[in-house]
Amino acid sequence: MVRTRVQPTDIRFVCGLSGYFHKDLRAVKLSPHFDPLADNIAAVTPGFTNVVQPGHVISVLIRLPNGSVAIGDCVDVIFSGAASRDPIFIPAQHLPYLNAVVKPWLLHCDVSVFRLNAAEVDATWRALGNKKLHTAVRYGLTQALLSATAQVSHCTAAEVISREWKVDISTRAVGILASCHRNDWLQLDRMIMKRVALLPHASFVHARDIGEKGKGLLDYVLAVSKRIQERGSFNYQPRLHFDVYGTIGEIFADEEIPDFMELVEQAACPYGILIKSPIVADTKMAQIKRLSQLKRSLRARCINVKIVADEWCNTLEDMRDFTEADAADFLQVKPPDLGSLHNSIDAVLYCQSQNMGCCLGGSANETDISARITAHVALATRPDFLLSKPGIGADEGVMILTNEQLRTLALVDTFDSIPEKKRY
Repeated sequence: MVRTRVQPTDIRFVCGLSGYFHKDLRAVKLSPHFDPLADNIAAVTPGFTNVVQPGHVISVLIRLPNGSVAIGDCVDVIFSGAASRDPIFIPAQHLPYLNAVVKPWLLHCDVSVFRLNAAEVDATWRALGNKKLHTAVRYGLTQALLSATAQVSHCTAAEVISREWKVDISTRAVGILASCHRNDWLQLDRMIMKRVALLPHASFVHARDIGEKGKGLLDYVLAVSKRIQERGSFNYQPRLHFDVYGTIGEIFADEEIPDFMELVEQAACPYGILIKSPIVADTKMAQIKRLSQLKRSLRARCINVKIVADEWCNTLEDMRDFTEADAADFLQVKPPDLGSLHNSIDAVLYCQSQNMGCCLGGSANETDISARITAHVALATRPDFLLSKPGIGADEGVMILTNEQLRTLALVDTFDSIPEKKRY
């Protein structure tokens, strides 16, 4: 089949707000008295002027010959600059080269295909001194390019991925992990009522959050388990997921952690439980080594707490290293950290090929646009679950991801836009 070249007619870059904020994780970890409202400690991570800063985005608008507009949002994660991530994304620093260098490139881009363009975005740019674009920029540009390819192909973004990667599109929506505030019990009740697949995420960022000897975390896990049993329908069996940002490793020696994990498993009963980042080491190699040792210990003792790797596991190469070392049960594929969307697609497919569990995650700091694009990636690649985004309102993120998946499945099921698409 002969492909017709399609080039954009105009490009615009628009600054706006993201779904949450940025936080200097290192500064927070160093201070036992951090108060985000009082702003009572100094920032220490390069690029931060305050410990907590509003999140901003650059929307990429690609106007197509038929007058339609494809959109992508350049956005990064809450804890920018931590664990080998790119520095905090400040739009004003990127607009000059976006207009001078990237805009002309986009105007000459053939948007009838996606994957080749995504790889070019992800490569080094000669006009920028053979440097790569910031991960947030690569993420936003490729969202817009994927949307553009879908529009000129008269199909969904999921079908574009299906065609170009030769993968099957799911016949059902991917389950969602609802990201809830730790102290908002009504929010948790709403997620129980909506029967989300996993909950509550409930971040524990500082060692004091999990309490002396982890008692605060154990009490919270037990309370969540009881609340589901009391308020959930009789056949509702979600998995529990908690993000502890290395705090378990801060208060326990590595050899003590399995004993604590056994208590966590008991508190979660009768539900399966996942703990994200139980340890955060100072380097990637140390992180891999310590998580590998922990996983072996848990397996040897038949302690059924699943480890989710996040920190220091930011790139496709990182994910290969964590997988080869058997350092986790699940990897979080975090699109803002991976930059160009083709990396996220490849990462999920790699996890599947290696029988590694996979969360197609992201950040509360994302937007409705990036969340919707992520829903299409999920349908085409079928990770084990999605993280709700943007924000930590849970309701909004679950709604956006659920509805985008269901609408897409209805379109894929109804229209034969891509004859060679495959279903399972």
